[in-house]
Amino acid sequence: MKKLLTPKFSLLTFITAALFFFLSPFVLSAQGILTASSFFKSVSDNYATIKDYEADIDIKASKSSMSGHLSYKNPNLLRIDFTNPEEQVICFNGDLLTIYLPGSAAILNQSVDNSTNNNGANLATAQGLSLLGRYYSPAYETGQDAVALDEGSDEMVVNLILRRRNMTEAFNTIKLSVSPDTMLIRRIVATTPQNEEFSFDFKNYVLNQGISDQRFIYDPPTSANNYNNFLFSE
Repeated sequence: MKKLLTPKFSLLTFITAALFFFLSPFVLSAQGILTASSFFKSVSDNYATIKDYEADIDIKASKSSMSGHLSYKNPNLLRIDFTNPEEQVICFNGDLLTIYLPGSAAILNQSVDNSTNNNGANLATAQGLSLLGRYYSPAYETGQDAVALDEGSDEMVVNLILRRRNMTEAFNTIKLSVSPDTMLIRRIVATTPQNEEFSFDFKNYVLNQGISDQRFIYDPPTSANNYNNFLFSE
């Protein structure tokens, strides 16, 4: 029997899908020199050299905020251990997406079948991750020069705006703030057609540490309730 998702579950699954969508190192294409697309290409080339990384992540959506530590391994292994909410986990091992919500005593599971054409599942595959570069057009927000990440901040970034090419994409615009020194994404702000904003901050990157695949094996508590194939539940 399918189980209904609460609004809290729906928001979290939307954020999870967005994370998979954004974390691909292969979503950027480019033509020319000094254009926004050219800068995209430089970021893409840099991410293509990264075998794995860890970073601290802060997520803001509507009135909710989350923080945790992210582990990523090329091409699609992902794990976030949250400190806020404490003990919450998102883990994708290449075949199974698992989300543990300690406050709801719930485990959300989604198997990913690479043969399916369902867009929801494909967001967690290399093919799905490449959609960002295909369906959004990049431009500089104000120019190619670095600006302060926030008003009064000493941290400098280059801001790029991605605008959707058709009306079917989940986000109307996606703003990427990229460090010109490291060519790593510092912040993502995605805006829906309803003007809802989802913000993802990445800090304290540690690159190419040889993260084991075992890092992405997660055994949630057996006492929690299971919701299988939650991306497609009605």
